[in-house]
Amino acid sequence: MKIEELDEVENDRRNDGVKQLQIVRVDDAKRVLVGAGARILFYPTLLYNVFRNKIQSEFRWWDEVDQFLLLGAVPFPKDVRRLKQLGVGGVITLNEPFETLVSTSLYRAHGIDHLVIPTRDYLFAPSISDISKAVAFIHKNACCCRTTYVHCKAGRGRSTTVVLCYLVEHKQMTPAGALEYVQSRRPRVLLAPSQWKAVMEYSRHRQPTHSPTADAVMITKEDLEGYHNTFDNITGKELVVMPRMVRARPMIARLSKLSCLFASLKVSGVSGPVNGTLSETRAC
Repeated sequence: MKIEELDEVENDRRNDGVKQLQIVRVDDAKRVLVGAGARILFYPTLLYNVFRNKIQSEFRWWDEVDQFLLLGAVPFPKDVRRLKQLGVGGVITLNEPFETLVSTSLYRAHGIDHLVIPTRDYLFAPSISDISKAVAFIHKNACCCRTTYVHCKAGRGRSTTVVLCYLVEHKQMTPAGALEYVQSRRPRVLLAPSQWKAVMEYSRHRQPTHSPTADAVMITKEDLEGYHNTFDNITGKELVVMPRMVRARPMIARLSKLSCLFASLKVSGVSGPVNGTLSETRAC
C-alpha cells in the first residue's frame, strides 16, 4: 500500500482561489493504515514540535486568531494554568483519546469547559454536526467574553477546520478569505482535501435560503385607493408609496397592510379625525 504525497505547487490554484500547498490522497481501504500510522507517529512528531517550539521563536504553540479565539497544538497539563490566565473559558479537543494529554477533570478544576470531538489525524475532518457543536461552543463563550482554545495535535488541520467554519458563520468571511486570514496569524496551518471540503460544505449549509425582505409587507398605491382626500390634508407629512413587489396571497397581504396602515395613524388621542384632519402619520 502506498500513500501518495505531492510536493508543494507554487502556482496551482483551485477555482475557489485557495492555493493548494500540499495534497494527500488516500483510499477508504487505507483508513486503518493511516490510523495506525497516526498512533505510531504521535509521540515522535509531538517531540519534534516541542523541539521547534524551543529553538524557533516564530514556532508558537498557539496563536490568537480572534479576540476570544486561540488556535494551537495539544496542551500539556502544565499549560492549563497559563490558558486560564489568558482568559480561556473553554477548550475544544479534536484529538483521539491516545493523543489527549489533559483530562476533562483537570480543565474543570480550573473552571474551563471542555468539548471533546475525537477526529482522526492527517486526512480526516470532523462531521458537519460536530463542527456545528464546536462553532456554537466558541460563539457562546465569545458572547460571555471568554476565550476558547481550539486544538488538535499541531494546530494545523483538524482544529483549523473548526476555526475556519466559525469565521465563516460569525465573522461573515468567505472560506478562502478565512483561510488566508488564519494563515496570516498562524502560517503553518495546512488542510487536507477532506478538511477543506468540510469547510466548503459547512459554508454552503450556512448560506441564507431566502431574502430577508421576502416577507416584508409593503403599502402600495393600490392599497391607498379611497384614502387620497384624507392624506392630502396631512400637514407636514409625506407618505412614500413603494411599487408592489409580491402578489402572493393577496387577501391576507391586503388585510395585513391595512391593519398596519390604521395602526400607524394617531389622531390627537382619539380614534377618528379631528376637524376633518389627521394630526400625525407614522410609518409602521
